[in-house]
Amino acid sequence: MSFPHVSHPPRPLGVAVIGYAFMGQAHSNAWHSVANHFDVPAFEQKVLVGRDSEAVAAAGRKYGWSESATDWREVISRDDIDIVDICAPGWLHAQIATAALAAGKHVLVEKPLANSVAEAESMLAAAQAARSAGVRSMVGFTYRRIPALTLARQLIADGRLGTIRQVRASYLQDWLTDESAPMTWRLRKETAGSGALGDIASHAIDQIQYLLGQRVTEVNGRLHTFVPQRPGPNGLETVSVDDAVWATLALDGGAVASVEVSRVALGQKNALRVEVYGTGGSITFNLENPNELYFFDGTDPKDVQGFRRILVTEPEHPYIAGWWPQGHVLGWEHSFTHQIRDFLLNIQNGTDPSPSFEEGLAVQRVLAGIETSAAKDGITVAIAAPTSKD
Repeated sequence: MSFPHVSHPPRPLGVAVIGYAFMGQAHSNAWHSVANHFDVPAFEQKVLVGRDSEAVAAAGRKYGWSESATDWREVISRDDIDIVDICAPGWLHAQIATAALAAGKHVLVEKPLANSVAEAESMLAAAQAARSAGVRSMVGFTYRRIPALTLARQLIADGRLGTIRQVRASYLQDWLTDESAPMTWRLRKETAGSGALGDIASHAIDQIQYLLGQRVTEVNGRLHTFVPQRPGPNGLETVSVDDAVWATLALDGGAVASVEVSRVALGQKNALRVEVYGTGGSITFNLENPNELYFFDGTDPKDVQGFRRILVTEPEHPYIAGWWPQGHVLGWEHSFTHQIRDFLLNIQNGTDPSPSFEEGLAVQRVLAGIETSAAKDGITVAIAAPTSKD
C-alpha cells in the first residue's frame, strides 16, 4: 500500500478520541489541558467516539469535545481529522489503528499495543508503511512520562547506578478482591487478551526495558486466577484471564528482573513499585507517591550513606517547567498531558515518537513468553530479538 506524504493544512490539527470511559476521560483531560502548560502545535478537540450515542454525547460535552459520534470508521475518513487517539478495549486496537494509519492519520493507542503478538505485528507493519509518508504512531505507556521515572532513567543512563544487576518491579491493585465483583470485558480473554498480565504487567515490563535500556531475552512465568467465576447478567460466568502474575526476566545487558502483579492484592490501590540495584547506586519508586524518587549513592562516605528522598518538582526536572512552583506536586493525570505534549511535538518536528509500535511489539512478545512459560510449568522461554521487519 502506498501513502501520499502527509502535509498538514494551515489549520489546527483535528483530534478524535475513540473511547469515553476511564481511559477516554484521562486522555480527554490531557488534550484539554496540554496547551495551557506547554507550547504545542494548534489543535482542536473535534470528536469523541463511543458505541452509546447518548452516553458519548454527554461525555463529549463534559470533556470539552466539539461533537460526538458512534461510527469510528466514518470519523477516521474525515478530512478534518488528523490525529486518532485510541482508548477503546484491546480487542479493537488492531482494526482501528491499521485503518487510521491507512487513512493517513497519526495514531496514539493505549497500552498494551494489542491482544496478541500477531495483532501487534500487523499494527507495526501498518505503522512502518505509513511512517515513510510522515504519519506518526505511538503506544501509550504513559508512566514513562512521570517526571520521577524520567529522572530515574537519566540517572541510570548517566552511570550514577553503575552496572545494573537486579530489578524488582511490582504492580499491585485490589479492585477485584471482592468475589462478588461483576464480570467485565477485562475478565474475558476474547476481549481483554489477558488479565493482570496485559493490563498492568505490561507497564512493569515496559518500565524495566525503558529504565535500563536493555531488552528482555528470556522469561519464566506463572499465572493464577484466584476467583474463577464472577456474576454476569445471566448468572455466574467463567473468568478466562489471570488475576495475578509472577515472572523472572533476563536482560541482554546482564541484569535480572522480577515482576509481580495482581488485581487482588487487598489494600494496594495502584502501587507500581520499581527498585533498581546497581554496583554504584540504587533507586526506588512507588506510583502511589509519584513525585518522589529515592536514590542511594554508593559513592557517598559510609557514615552518611542512605536513601535520599528527591522531591521531583524542581524546574530542572523533566516536564516540571510547564507546571507549578517547587513543591507544588503533580498527580497521576499529568503524565497523560506530558504524553500528548510529546506526541504533538513529534508530529510538528517530523520525529519518531517513543514508545514506538516496535517497542509495543517487544513488550507484547514478553507477555506472550510469560503466558507460554506459565502454560508449560514455568519453563524458560526465549524472547525473539527484533528482526529487520521490526
